[in-house]
Amino acid sequence: MRLRNRITEMLGIQYPIIQAPMGWIARAQLASAVSNAGGMGIIETSSGELGEIRDEIRKMRELTDKPFGVNIAQAFVRDPKIVQFVIEQKVRFVTTSAGDPRKYCRDLKAAGLTVFHVVPTLAAALKAVEAGVDGLVVEGGEGGGFKNPQPVASMILLPLVREKVEVPIIAAGGIADGRTMAAAFALGAEGVQMGTRMVSAAESPVHENWKRAIVNAAETDTVFLNQFSKPALRALRTARTARLEREPGPNIMNEFGRAKDLYFGGDMEASIALSGQVCGRIDSVKPVARIIRETVDEFFATVNGLSTAYAR
Repeated sequence: MRLRNRITEMLGIQYPIIQAPMGWIARAQLASAVSNAGGMGIIETSSGELGEIRDEIRKMRELTDKPFGVNIAQAFVRDPKIVQFVIEQKVRFVTTSAGDPRKYCRDLKAAGLTVFHVVPTLAAALKAVEAGVDGLVVEGGEGGGFKNPQPVASMILLPLVREKVEVPIIAAGGIADGRTMAAAFALGAEGVQMGTRMVSAAESPVHENWKRAIVNAAETDTVFLNQFSKPALRALRTARTARLEREPGPNIMNEFGRAKDLYFGGDMEASIALSGQVCGRIDSVKPVARIIRETVDEFFATVNGLSTAYAR
């Protein structure tokens, strides 16, 4: 069953399910699986490895003929020509994050791209709309990855933003299945973004140790780090992150120095394994196509079930 709304029409996708742009993870292997399943795969640029990213985008076009997008994580941009780089890749959709939406929005839109900006607060949402974005990714503090030091849960943030803006909203943070997707829609979203659920997917390139850690995690097994500075972040609880929770170092980014040893080598103490609280609801590794199919089926079952039970 197809779900039609502003997000699906703007992006040309079957289902308004977007994969989060996680550094080193959001590449062709994972993103193409999402696009082929009817969602929107996103290629990251936060790793800064633009030569590799160019190759990944080429691979995407070999692996899928469906739409996909690119993310610009502004805080991690090392190449001042990043906008031109994205435009040259001939993608039609870009998300911007971790910075001022005014920095790139005008040039991206002038090149014909659809631009959504990631926001963690109402003030950020209003600023992005004023900058001219086409839509927002509204990111609750329960999500994994880099966060606002004052996190606001999706249950509060989504309806707050929805009441103040007219542009379409993609909800991020706490989304893992059809029930959470239905809840996000009830709060004003027209699409959802999945991060941790996609990290644990069969097509995710991360080591099985990380996937197993997500599957085995309880809902209390994340830590919120660096909350009195920037960037704050949410990650899986390990010996390393438990220490950092109690004794934060002078620069949290130094803790990512051996990231690839964790991501692809499976050493869970080598770096920081970013994860949202939704890890506590993920109990198995599944192929992306199954995740999306089950999410959509459960979404419609939830919406219809509520209507049957209460709309009398």
